[in-house]
Amino acid sequence: MKVILLADVKGQGKQGEIKNVSEGYARNFLFPKKLAVEANDANLQQLQGKKDAEARKHAQELEHARDLKQKLEALRVGVKTHAGEGGRLFGAITTKHIGDALHAVGVELDRRKIVLPDPIKSLGGHRVEVKLHPEVTAVLTVFVEADTDKA
Repeated sequence: MKVILLADVKGQGKQGEIKNVSEGYARNFLFPKKLAVEANDANLQQLQGKKDAEARKHAQELEHARDLKQKLEALRVGVKTHAGEGGRLFGAITTKHIGDALHAVGVELDRRKIVLPDPIKSLGGHRVEVKLHPEVTAVLTVFVEADTDKA
């Protein structure tokens, strides 16, 4: 009997797959636990509709990420902090500081998407990766400047 899996089933397959299973397994285990439905024409069309909607949503997210990438790469973000002799910072610039600076210039971005292997501890320009989508990564330029007001 052909069934469409509604959830991941150990030993059978993943959600959305069409599998051929024994009739007893389907009627006594998969159907009562709502893990699968019979693969008839109506259910196959519904599955295809879900896949199409998911593909459209994925394409829309990818397009949005590419637009945001262009915007971020053209942007110059400045972060001011208290610095000492020789351009050394008191503390460090973290993803929170960069996220706040982006928010100040009107870019809404989750700070967890900012990839910063080590906190920034010196003045000047730094290139920071921003993971916008599994397929899209932008490079943001962050300039760390000494704040003369805090001196």
